[in-house]
Order: sequence, then structure tokens, then C-alpha cells
Amino acid sequence: MILNSLSLCYHNKLILAPMVRVGTLPMRLLALDYGADIVYCEELIDLKMIQCKRVVNEVLSTVDFVAPDDRVVFRTCEREHNRVVFQMGTSDAERALAVARLVENDVAGIDVNMGCPKEYSTKGGMGAALLSDPDKIEKILSTLVKGTRRPVTCKIRILPSLEDTLSLVKRIERTGIAAIAVHGRKREERPQHPVSCEVIRAIADTLSIPVIANGGSHDHIQQYSDIEDFRQATAASSVMVARAAMWNPSIFLKEGLRPLEEVMQKYIRYAVQYDNHYTNTKYCLCQMLREQLESPQGRLLHAAQSSREICEAFGLGAFYEETTQELDAQRTKLSARTSEETGEPAEDTSGVIKMAVKFDRRAYPAHITPKMCLLEWCRREKLAQPVYETVQRPLDRLFSSIVTVAEQKYQSTLWDKSKKLAEQAAAIVCLRSQGLPEGRLGEESPSLHKRKREAPDQDPGGPRAQELAQPGELCKKPFVALGSSEESPLEGW
Repeated sequence: MILNSLSLCYHNKLILAPMVRVGTLPMRLLALDYGADIVYCEELIDLKMIQCKRVVNEVLSTVDFVAPDDRVVFRTCEREHNRVVFQMGTSDAERALAVARLVENDVAGIDVNMGCPKEYSTKGGMGAALLSDPDKIEKILSTLVKGTRRPVTCKIRILPSLEDTLSLVKRIERTGIAAIAVHGRKREERPQHPVSCEVIRAIADTLSIPVIANGGSHDHIQQYSDIEDFRQATAASSVMVARAAMWNPSIFLKEGLRPLEEVMQKYIRYAVQYDNHYTNTKYCLCQMLREQLESPQGRLLHAAQSSREICEAFGLGAFYEETTQELDAQRTKLSARTSEETGEPAEDTSGVIKMAVKFDRRAYPAHITPKMCLLEWCRREKLAQPVYETVQRPLDRLFSSIVTVAEQKYQSTLWDKSKKLAEQAAAIVCLRSQGLPEGRLGEESPSLHKRKREAPDQDPGGPRAQELAQPGELCKKPFVALGSSEESPLEGW
């Protein structure tokens, strides 16, 4: 049995609740700034997490848990190390333990979601579905308590009867968990239904471990003082705030709510600094704006299709440019250092225009890519088609490509997981250095709409792309050129 490191105290705490799509790193840091003592990440599914690889991101000074498709599933940083609780969705004790051990060195606590009533959670036997299977609850929690070094908690909803609820929580307490969060509504109830403060109070009176009250945003919590009133009404040790914090994270500030414009700008700064995907940033800002979505600023936010456009909508365009330039410079510096450490041969790169860029499929329409834009521009200018020269690095099997256009070479300093992604990055460098549109969402490239291309469901980093690269054959030499290739009008997903 592993001795738990119970350094996280759940008594008399203000807690940011786990919220899907909201509880990402920028929101958690913002809540800490405004006075939250503990912050929960959004529920992350065990099956997804056990596929992830832990990566230290030296550019952002974060620890990232990265899926096989290179998507960051969970990102954290030193600032929240002793205050962030990792919440997982699970229905299996062994998977739960595998995830806990994967993240335990980077978080302060482990929580199991046993209260989410949404289908995406319950259909896999997770969330509120666990409430009808006390044996499974006991096995999951007992396994985690015995197998991880971090304090273990769970978050539940109340059952139809008080007797059944008290019986369940007493059984949960016997597993050795550090605290229990209780959303004072039944599985089928929604925010418009009143929260059952008296049931939470009965649970608090019954248990010896801390009880964390949740569910008060709709009826009880509109300002800081209401949090303490809700705690007293429930006799709970601590209060967990969800939607009231989503609307304005400064709810945790005892001096009172800060102006929404100030809060949103602070959130955006964190989002840019930590490379949060713009779709998530946009979603969270929309939750804050609420009834102001039809305002001029709300309409600008709704129309934004990139982090740059979001920043411009809030008067932070200069901040975006400055921050992204700093991050790009840091990437270039780290890439150069990596090249030296891996003993790559010194190449004559004089005359090669370089930038630290990567191709993100999500930032482009389904039918347009940078390679297509570059090919179209070459045709209009009556230039020879772009020629790509790609190599693979045997140490980590990553790819780098140089594209030649009008006798000038262009290259990204960042290595990619496939030949096609590397070529797209090289095309981006060429287009940006020429000040040309690269086909990103929000840019107009009407001449490309009718181009024939690969099937829309082709995954740029999927098996087909890897098959084309044939990495097993490429590793026979320290660096192997994949050959020069002229862009075909039918290529370029």
C-alpha cells in the first residue's frame, strides 16, 4: 500500500468546480488569481488519458499530457501544482489507477466524477451512472486510495431518498477518501431545480471527512459573501463554485466582483501565454459575456476564427503579436539546442528562410491548406511548382521539409510527426515571408474552393500519412531525403 501524501486540505476552502470545456489552464489560473484555494480541471476520461504521453513543454513552462494525435488533453504548470485536482471519468478501478499514477506527480489531488448526469459520461458507466453501483464505487475509490500518493476525493449527486444517500456516503467514507463533494440535486434534476441544502447538511452531520457543498450558483451565489452563506446553510466544510465562477471568476475575490471587461482581458492573456486553442478560449469568453453576446464586442467575438482575432476584438492585438513572437523565438532557440544535443550534421543552411511554425489542421477550412495556397500563387505568378525536400530524423522519427520556390528555400525550424505535416509547415513559412494568405479560417481564398483534393476524412497525421512516409525504411541512414516532389494540383489535403 502506498502512503498518501495528504498535503491538500479541504477544510474551509473556496474551490473552482470541474466544468467541461471551462476548467482548462487559463480559467484555473484566473480563479487562483482571484482567491480560489483549490481548482479542479474539467472531467477527463480514463480511456483517453491512458493513451497520453507526459511531455515537459519548455516553451510554455508547462507539463502536457499529449494524445497520439498530438492534441494536448491536459496541461498544467508549476503555479497550480499544489492546488490543482485532476478529475477523471472512469468506470474501471485499474484504468483509474493507471491514470492517477500517470498524473500524480503533477497534481495535488485525484477526484472521480460520480455526479455528471450527461449522456457522454453515463453511457460508459461513468459519472452519475456509478451512483447505482456502490460496489464499483467502493472498488474504484479503494484502489485509488491504496495505489496513489495523492489525496483521493469524489463528487456525487444525491439519491432519491435521504436514507439511500446517507448509506452511500458512509460506504464511500470507509474507502479512506480525503473529502467528498456533493452536488445537492438528484441525477435527473437540472440547474432550475432548487438545490437541497438540507440533504448536504445531513451528509455533513453524518460524516467525519470534509464535505464540499456544490450546486448553489443558481439560487444562492451571486457575490462573494453568498459563498459563506451557502456554506453555513449546508454546514459544509468548503464550497465548490461552478457556473457563478464560469460567468465571472472574480466571484472568489472578497473585495467584490471585478468589471467583466477586466476579467476577460486577463483570461485572454493567460490563454495566449499558454497557447490555449482559440475555440476553447472563445467558448469560455462567450460564457462570460452571456446576455452581452449581441453587443458589438460580442459580435466581434462570435466572428473571431483565431486567437489573433479574439485578441483584436478586445484591444489586445499588440499583446498577441508580442507574446507569439516571444514564443516563436523560444521555440527556435530550443530547436537549435535540440539539434546540437542530438548530434545532427551541420548543414549549409545559408539562404534558407526559417520560422518556428507548425500546421494545425483545425485552423484551416476542410478544403484548403497552405500547400494549395502556395501552388495557386505560383501558378498565378507563372512560377515553377513548389519543390519539397523532406528528411526524417532517426532519433525520434520526426520530419522536416524545405520547399523551394523561385530558387528561394523555406523551412520550419520545428519538426513534425509526418512528411505531409512538415511540408505544410514549410509552405506556411514561404507564404508568411511573402505576406501571402495561407488559407486560415477567416481568410478568403475563393480560387481554391473548386480544387479537387483528397477525401475530407483523411487524417493528416493518420495511418495513411504515416504509410506514405515509410519511416522504417527512412531510418537506414542518419538523414534520408525523401526526394524532391513537385506539388500536384490533385495533392494537398
